[in-house]
Amino acid sequence: MNEKFSAAVRRFDAENSRDPNLENGRPRELLYAERLTGWVLKLCPAASEPLRLAARCQHICRWESPREKYPLTRPGYLKWRADLKKFHAEKSGVILHEVGYDDDTIRRVQDLNLKKNFPADAECRVLEDALCLVFLEFQFAALAAKSDDEKMVNALRKSWEKMTDAARAEALKLNFGEHEKALVARALA
Repeated sequence: MNEKFSAAVRRFDAENSRDPNLENGRPRELLYAERLTGWVLKLCPAASEPLRLAARCQHICRWESPREKYPLTRPGYLKWRADLKKFHAEKSGVILHEVGYDDDTIRRVQDLNLKKNFPADAECRVLEDALCLVFLEFQFAALAAKSDDEKMVNALRKSWEKMTDAARAEALKLNFGEHEKALVARALA
C-alpha cells in the first residue's frame, strides 16, 4: 500500500493504543483492529484500500463511548450501537482527511463503517463476515460463560444469518470449547 495508507493505519493504531482496557497485556481496541484486519485479508486477500482502512478503524476509540452511558434496555443498546457507528465514521473521516485522502475515499470508508447498503454491497459483506468471525474466535467463549444459553443461541443465529457461506465455513473451522460447540450446534439445528 502507499504512504497515505500507512500514515492512516499508524494514526488509527495510535488512537487505539490509548485504550485503557487491556487484553493479553495490549490495548483492546488495537488488538481488535489487528484481528479484524486479519480476517478481512483472509476472506478477501485483494481487499480494496477503503475496505482495509475501514477494517482498521471500525471500532476506533470505542472505549470513549461506554455502554453504561446508555439505558440498559434493548432500545438503549440499539441507540448506543447507532451512535457508535457514527462516532467511528466521524473519527475515521477526520484522520483520513488529515493524512490526505480525498472526499470519495473518506465517504467510502465511512459507508463501510456505517454498514450502508448491507447486504447488497460486497465489501460491506466482507467486513460484516470479518466482524462476526472476530466475535466467534475471540469474544464468544467469554460472553457464553456469563450469558444465558438461550440468549447466546439467539445471537449465534442472528450472526449466522448475516454471514456468507465462505464465512460460515471459516467459522466451523474455529477451535471452540465443548460449551461453545454445543451452543453452535443448537443455533444451527
